[in-house]
Amino acid sequence: MARRLHPNKDIEAALTYAKCQGWQVRPGGSHCWGKMYCPWNDKACRCGEFCISCIWSTPRSAFNHARQIRRVVDNCSQQGTPPIIRH
Repeated sequence: MARRLHPNKDIEAALTYAKCQGWQVRPGGSHCWGKMYCPWNDKACRCGEFCISCIWSTPRSAFNHARQIRRVVDNCSQQGTPPIIRH
């Protein structure tokens, strides 16, 4: 089943970018549209600061929020190494 699309095209493009980099995007949450999860989920990765990131449904500036999403993905300290698959 495909996930629901974000209503803003800039944020949806950033989420597609994150998904292509291996991040998981899960809609739903108590105060946000959804969350994205780092595929490595490493405690050493910036002390876990960027392992989970909230996606807002109606941010003040959708363009800036999309840039922030891409920046989180690009600044991941584990980027470029294959993810550890845990079962």
